[in-house]
Amino acid sequence: MRNAIRRLRFERGEMTQQALADACGVTRQTVIALEAGRYAPSLELAFRLAHALGVRVEDVFQWNAGE
Repeated sequence: MRNAIRRLRFERGEMTQQALADACGVTRQTVIALEAGRYAPSLELAFRLAHALGVRVEDVFQWNAGE
């Protein structure tokens, strides 16, 4: 699974990792792990991230079958 969290943060006025973490109720370390692809979020967190970034879940995460 790939994500566009970092790109979306920068497209929204260079939102910091901490600001996104605060908006989603997680730690900055969680955002770092998500951006690096080392952590797959729960469905609830995926929706919280999308909401905080003002986009749909599908705009944040892309699943590639077969990878």
